[in-house]
Amino acid sequence: MLVYEATKSDFCTSVLNDTISDEIYTNYLKKIGNVAKKEISSWSDSMQYMYKVVQSEEIPNNCGIAIEFRIPSTNKRVDFIISGKDEEKTQSVIIIELKRWDEVHKVDGKDAMVSTPLGRGFHETTHPSYQAWSYSNLIKDFNENVQKENIQIYPCAFLHNLDKDKNPEIEDKIYSLYIEKAPVYTKGEVLKLRKFITKFIKYGDNKYSLYQIDHGRLKPSKTLQDSLVSLLKGNEEFTLIDDQKIVFEEAKSMALKSFKDKQKRVLIVEGGPGTGKSILAVNLLVKLTDKNMIVHYVSKNSAPRHVYSSKLKGTITKSHIDNLFKSSGAFHDCDSNVFDALVVDEAHRLNEKSGLYKNLGDNQIKEIINSSKFIIFFIDENQKVDIFDIGRKSEIEKYASLFNAEVKTLELNSQFRCNGSDGYLAWLDDLLGIKETANFDGFEGEYDFRIVGNPNELKDTIIEKNKISNKARLLAGYCWNWNKEGKNKSEIHDIFIPEFKFSMSWNLGNTSTWAIDKESVNEIGCIHTSQGLEFDYVGVIIGPDLRYKSNKIITDYKKRAKTDHSLKGIKKIAEKYPDKANKIADEIIKNTYRTLMTRGQKGCYIYCCDKGLQEYIKSRIKK
Repeated sequence: MLVYEATKSDFCTSVLNDTISDEIYTNYLKKIGNVAKKEISSWSDSMQYMYKVVQSEEIPNNCGIAIEFRIPSTNKRVDFIISGKDEEKTQSVIIIELKRWDEVHKVDGKDAMVSTPLGRGFHETTHPSYQAWSYSNLIKDFNENVQKENIQIYPCAFLHNLDKDKNPEIEDKIYSLYIEKAPVYTKGEVLKLRKFITKFIKYGDNKYSLYQIDHGRLKPSKTLQDSLVSLLKGNEEFTLIDDQKIVFEEAKSMALKSFKDKQKRVLIVEGGPGTGKSILAVNLLVKLTDKNMIVHYVSKNSAPRHVYSSKLKGTITKSHIDNLFKSSGAFHDCDSNVFDALVVDEAHRLNEKSGLYKNLGDNQIKEIINSSKFIIFFIDENQKVDIFDIGRKSEIEKYASLFNAEVKTLELNSQFRCNGSDGYLAWLDDLLGIKETANFDGFEGEYDFRIVGNPNELKDTIIEKNKISNKARLLAGYCWNWNKEGKNKSEIHDIFIPEFKFSMSWNLGNTSTWAIDKESVNEIGCIHTSQGLEFDYVGVIIGPDLRYKSNKIITDYKKRAKTDHSLKGIKKIAEKYPDKANKIADEIIKNTYRTLMTRGQKGCYIYCCDKGLQEYIKSRIKK
């Protein structure tokens, strides 16, 4: 999505007339939403410098200019783009990362990281050259037209307020790899940046390449389960962006320190759906193992581990797979510091006790911290979906202090799920009553969200979407009993919606690899078989445990299936403490649907058993 686009001639006229900020602001409100005042100020400042760069006969008047391009399937935006043709008439695009920094320092021991004043005090962030290069990779990864049209992309960075004589570390040799890929220009280097642009743009294209990039068909999405084998072979499957790179480098640094000095360290990483927690987890597993460290990937939910094991089958031995991926209940009898690093994914799902009957050990958080020198916990407290889930930041901090561990907390905000729509996630939180946000009446962006009035139509839509790449699945709230007698017999149905003569079975008999089995589209998954995994499209049946009544969303744990253990014991709690029971159940039911409705990268379609809820959701979407 392009916030602003024009020819060079029109852009220069707008800057000259002091209307450029207003034009960007108007388009931003229309296409993305509200914007902070400091961003408006940055446009006004930076566009004056870009005017000086492009105001030359060497750069054709009919070349394209774009400002604030949102990269499809992400929430990342490119600051400035120039399009045209090179000497050979090949389509060329220059992407420029603009920074107003006036001070910067190198960070040793962390790849592509610098330190600069951001807000209050100095903060570590990615080097502008790395950022520009990573954004160009994203565009290449997501846009089919870039390949089809043979559009060449050349990234660079322009720090127009930075005096390089006073800040020579911006070009330190530790950044040479990325500066070579994306040159960095500083204060007083307008002519050098212009020379870089004219090297690749000799002729104008009347915004042709901008149109191709903006309207380019999305390439098939890359999922962690698809890329796992290549990742474990040491290949770079995903370019880490912004805060992902910050977390990755901090985790590596802390792990290596603990490996050397034997001091216990804990890193807590908070991030919502699609922020790359699992991708980071597997990348860390690979990179720390390469450093001769004993490392395990840990998760409570077995579904991701089974899917990963299935994908790796035939490439490495089963014992090796088992040594890489561990259940969160595998550490109750471990000695202290047996492992160099434990990478704990979906840490919000950790339990107090381990074992089938939850009768083993003391506390999974405590046991995991005890077992390793370095531990990284990836957590999203809004994905707590079981009464036994205890994985909260406060609990991790409590047990880390018990072991005198150094603790650090970081956040992930870069969003790659739900077509990169932060607005959709905020709207969903507001809709479900999880927390109030500014997104009351819908969301901006291109995420394909639909309300379907018939579950048979929902099924047909998902089956059709699944034909593309086997990445569409039906999901439902756990409001129908899991028919044990029908196990391995998908013709014996569990889920019935009589008024539509609709019936299907839960994912019977193939729970462990349901997410990737080709016939799984004919069965319905639940929270336990889908959490931690992702698809292109999901169809979600919202059961009678979530309704709309008396002008509010209500939850009803009595409508959950008897075979669902995620609320086991809630009735006993309700006998003594009804308000407490309702509060626990309310959180779990809402979190469950939030999680189900954020499994799709490209789209989510829903059917509501409660007609009141269906009409309410319709009323919350912009017309």
